[in-house]
This record gives sequence, structure tokens and C-alpha cells, in this order.
Amino acid sequence: MPIYKMLQNAVFEPEHIRVMGTAFEETLSVLGLTNRDDELVEMVAKKIIELGQQGERDPQRLRDLAIMAFTA
Repeated sequence: MPIYKMLQNAVFEPEHIRVMGTAFEETLSVLGLTNRDDELVEMVAKKIIELGQQGERDPQRLRDLAIMAFTA
């Protein structure tokens, strides 16, 4: 499941959506998640979106915060 499907009804600037998409893909790569039907993939997407809604705009920081949320 791509993060973009979850962002269809969200109100974000195109650049912010691109940043979240980049962070999402990088997070999946670091966590070794390749099956897009995995429930954890959806959880990662929701975490990235949550962080984006809180105002985070840096893709590396989004990635790092998401990874910490799932490895802590």
C-alpha cells in the first residue's frame, strides 16, 4: 500500500506529500518491509502522516522518528 493512497483526502502541500512519500519509502527499506500488504506497512504510513500533521517537514527526521517508533 503506497502512502499516497492514504493522503488522497488529506490537506498537505504537494512538496510535503513528496517529503512524506520519501520518508515512507526509506523507512520501509530500513525496516526491511517489502510486503505492501503487511499490516506494519500501514502502521508506518500512519505514523509518517501523524508526524507530518505535527509539522515535521524534513524527510530524514520523519524517517528517523518513524524508525524509532517501531524499534523502541
